[in-house]
Amino acid sequence: MKNEEFLSEGILHFLSEAKYSSFFIKKHKTMDYTSILNMHQELSLIAVFLLVFVLDLFLPEKHRYLIRRISCILLGIQLVTNLTPDEVILFGGMYHSTPMASVMKSILTLGTILVFMQSSDWLKRQDVQHKTGEYYILTLSTLIGMYFMVSAGHFLLFFIGLELASVPMACMIAFDKYKGHSAEAGAKFILSALFSSGIMLYGVSMIYGTIGTLYFEDVPAGLDGGALQILALVFFFTGLAFKLSLVPFHLWTADTYQGAPTSVTAYLSVISKGAAAFAAMVILVKVFGSMTEEWSKMLSILIVVTITIGNLFAIRQNQLKRFMAFSSISQAGYIMLAVLAGTPQGMASLVYYMVVYIVANLAVFGVIASVEHHTHGKLERTDYNGLYQTNPKLTMVMTLALFSLAGIPPFAGFFSKFFVFAAAFHSGHWLVVFIALVNTVISLYYYLLIIKAMFITPNEQPIPTFQNGSAMRVCLMACVAGILLLGIASSVYGVLSDTAVSF
Repeated sequence: MKNEEFLSEGILHFLSEAKYSSFFIKKHKTMDYTSILNMHQELSLIAVFLLVFVLDLFLPEKHRYLIRRISCILLGIQLVTNLTPDEVILFGGMYHSTPMASVMKSILTLGTILVFMQSSDWLKRQDVQHKTGEYYILTLSTLIGMYFMVSAGHFLLFFIGLELASVPMACMIAFDKYKGHSAEAGAKFILSALFSSGIMLYGVSMIYGTIGTLYFEDVPAGLDGGALQILALVFFFTGLAFKLSLVPFHLWTADTYQGAPTSVTAYLSVISKGAAAFAAMVILVKVFGSMTEEWSKMLSILIVVTITIGNLFAIRQNQLKRFMAFSSISQAGYIMLAVLAGTPQGMASLVYYMVVYIVANLAVFGVIASVEHHTHGKLERTDYNGLYQTNPKLTMVMTLALFSLAGIPPFAGFFSKFFVFAAAFHSGHWLVVFIALVNTVISLYYYLLIIKAMFITPNEQPIPTFQNGSAMRVCLMACVAGILLLGIASSVYGVLSDTAVSF
């Protein structure tokens, strides 16, 4: 009896003295499961996923080409019905969707629609056309995971979303399973993803061990900057750095981008990177805000090294998909400048940068996919010599996209870089901004190498003239419109700034 009384007193004392009692309150709080209906964006996307899944099961073989059109239409409806940003907090704070998160989800959905349109010619190939439905189902699965990453208010929900986005992605990368490079790329990606997830979970376990909760809103109260918490921060961010391809965690990127189908590479380079960058900023600023001095030093070094090495290695690449891999590594460094700012201005510039990056990068990959499809695999830079002679429209699309990625005015990429530079500069990181600015000169050089090949370098046998399908043409026109108009329409950034006030 005395032992039971002693145990009861010990438990009561522990609960009364618990430093983070909100965790225990949440744990025993009555949960209304009907509140899940407030997750409008996730539920509507899951509905799209289920409809496409059913179509894939029961649609006759002769009508399977309709899956792409139906998927794009359904995603378009889902996008339009969820355009209004709102704030939703569910399950004691485990799920927290802010207006800025809603905007980011809409951007990811729009990018996915563009990727679907780019995939149409590739999916007509005889060796993959019977797997059309699988491709759309896997892509929608990753998008659902990214939605949960963006709206996570708890480390476990964030990790579930991350894995839901990563595992189907490995299947997409290895989609051309009869091609050795695709299978190799899938294996490298999944091994890297497993390794990074293990490191991240180790960091999360340290956070729980030192604080006793994994809710984002409760963790800051328990942060004291101790050695174990700094190590937890390093491990957690290391796992995210793998997803973002930050140096030195980038070694999987070039081989994976080269081996994956081009449309999958395009999706991997922009959509998944956007979700990871957004989540990284939310967690670093909101959860580890009291440790800003520690993570800002670490991030500053990573940004400088990532931009520099990405640019230097891009110069050496002749294979265009490997070239775009190192270009995306460099672009990830620029994106993280907005995270380094850690302010509402930084959040607005990050989201704006991602919109511009999506349309510019998808325009480049659209041209690469078109040339690859119609020439049966020509991906070397020398293959593009004299492309302007036979395909002037595609050449202009590629040129505008590369100018935007390089940050040349008056294209949208100039304004996106300006805003991330301004956000980081206003936060006092002027040296990092200066080094990044110098690196833009290097990036301009290697982007101009492709433009030189298309317009100036002579070629007696250039790539023959060809005509793209209607879906690819619409996609490329939408990307060009974004490149030209997003810079002119300054109101876009103004709306994002207003929305990011309480990100």
